[in-house]
Amino acid sequence: MRLTDSKVKSLRPKKSRYIVWEEGGTGLGLRVSPADRKSFIFMYRFDGKPRMMTLGPYPKLKLVAARLKVAQAKDRLSQEIDPGQELIESKESLRGAHSVKALIDEYIEKWAKPRKRSWKEDERILRKDVQPVWGKKKAETIKRRDIVLLLDEIVDRGAPIQANRTLAVIRKMYNFALNRGILELSPCVQIPAPSKENQRDRVLSDDEIRAIWLSLDDAGMIKEIQLALKLQVITGQRKGEIIGAEWTDLNLKEGWWTIPKEKAKNNLPHRIPLSPMALKIIKETKKLRNTNEE
Repeated sequence: MRLTDSKVKSLRPKKSRYIVWEEGGTGLGLRVSPADRKSFIFMYRFDGKPRMMTLGPYPKLKLVAARLKVAQAKDRLSQEIDPGQELIESKESLRGAHSVKALIDEYIEKWAKPRKRSWKEDERILRKDVQPVWGKKKAETIKRRDIVLLLDEIVDRGAPIQANRTLAVIRKMYNFALNRGILELSPCVQIPAPSKENQRDRVLSDDEIRAIWLSLDDAGMIKEIQLALKLQVITGQRKGEIIGAEWTDLNLKEGWWTIPKEKAKNNLPHRIPLSPMALKIIKETKKLRNTNEE
């Protein structure tokens, strides 16, 4: 008897499990359980011993797909490879593989936190846009198409620049996975940034700097913020470096501000000369801080 779709569908459960084999030596069979669960199976011989492998459950696995799996298994046999054992090893490997969530956790703890001052932003991006979509999937199953579709969703919600940032973090995470031997390939290869960004080459004119400076005193903000913004204008340093500065980084006597490598964006220490005006603002800030703490 040759198995057909109608025959497979018509088979009914019995008190005990049974198997219906296809005639003609194809090795294809259908196993039916008392609970009416049906699965395609393949019987073969390897090293002179009979073996059996489960191809997949019906109707999730269609008859035509089951026949294709049998043909693939026979091809492996012709190469002296046990298809059943190969399938078991593949499943075990997949079970032990990293989920995307596990990869995110490891990337944040082992790479981002020790190396990036902005690691919290990496974590925010991955937890917000990546983990909810891919978290339970195996990291190795993510394809380029999955990344492109994820970026499209971010762009479509009106956040094109965020899509660029997301791609950059995903790429870093998968490069980390390659370096750690978690994966052998990255799905991020040849994926361009989804949105074009304008370079920040705008420079304030002298009149604009003067207008900003004069407006700070009447801006209605607390004095510490006014002084911090003035120091940023004078030194040209980033906001994070101004806010993160400690008194031990400042040498007011010699007029130097040393930013240690742990706080610098490029992980290199550098010294910034402090002009008389910068020193005046720093001393005013220190005096204000001491007054507030009294």
